[in-house]
Amino acid sequence: MLLRVRVTLPDRPGTLGQVARTLGVSGADIVQVVVLERLGGRAVDDFTVVWPGAARVERLLAGLAAIPGVRVDGVWRAIGAPTTTGQDAELLAQVAANPADGLATLVDAVPGLLAADWAVAAVVPVDWASRTASGGATVGYASWRAPVPLRLPEVTPLRGRSMTTSDGTHHAIVPFGRAGLVLVVAREHSETLSAAAFHSTEVDRLTQLVRASAVILGDRLDLVGTPPVVAGP
Repeated sequence: MLLRVRVTLPDRPGTLGQVARTLGVSGADIVQVVVLERLGGRAVDDFTVVWPGAARVERLLAGLAAIPGVRVDGVWRAIGAPTTTGQDAELLAQVAANPADGLATLVDAVPGLLAADWAVAAVVPVDWASRTASGGATVGYASWRAPVPLRLPEVTPLRGRSMTTSDGTHHAIVPFGRAGLVLVVAREHSETLSAAAFHSTEVDRLTQLVRASAVILGDRLDLVGTPPVVAGP
């Protein structure tokens, strides 16, 4: 299976090589490395690896933990092939080519781009700021792996951010900037694997996709969640 492994490590020569060797010795075949952050002598790297389905992940975790200064932030299953920012442009081209299904195209594609489990386009009531009770968001469109019934996190106030709910599910939340529409992406916690929270660079990437899609789709977004008009007899 394909795994995403997020590691925080000292940003010094040789450490990345140690991590790569440990992954290889443990049985992982590295197919991609993405540097998410380099700051204050530390780096945060995402490794996408092919992992033998029968092997226990504990062996991998133990090997990485033995490297001085290395911390494993998460190991979770990735969907599809490793992705690059070039695929963002391809996704936006697909949205523009078929704007009638543009929102669905975006929501269905985002989990694969961010190694997430599911995504939804949620609609927040226009008067959310004046409400005394939280909640009220409804689902406008959900990706194919979204759970049923779906429990949305508290998405207000409407600003781009990452958050983790009490059940351990990590979310990235980005508003479209119109019609109370917000994109919610999730990585779920499991008994055998523990996903990492969405990094700020991932939230920034998602924000760029959402903003560009909002420009492309324009007034079509105002119709999301609007009940269809039923013609009279």
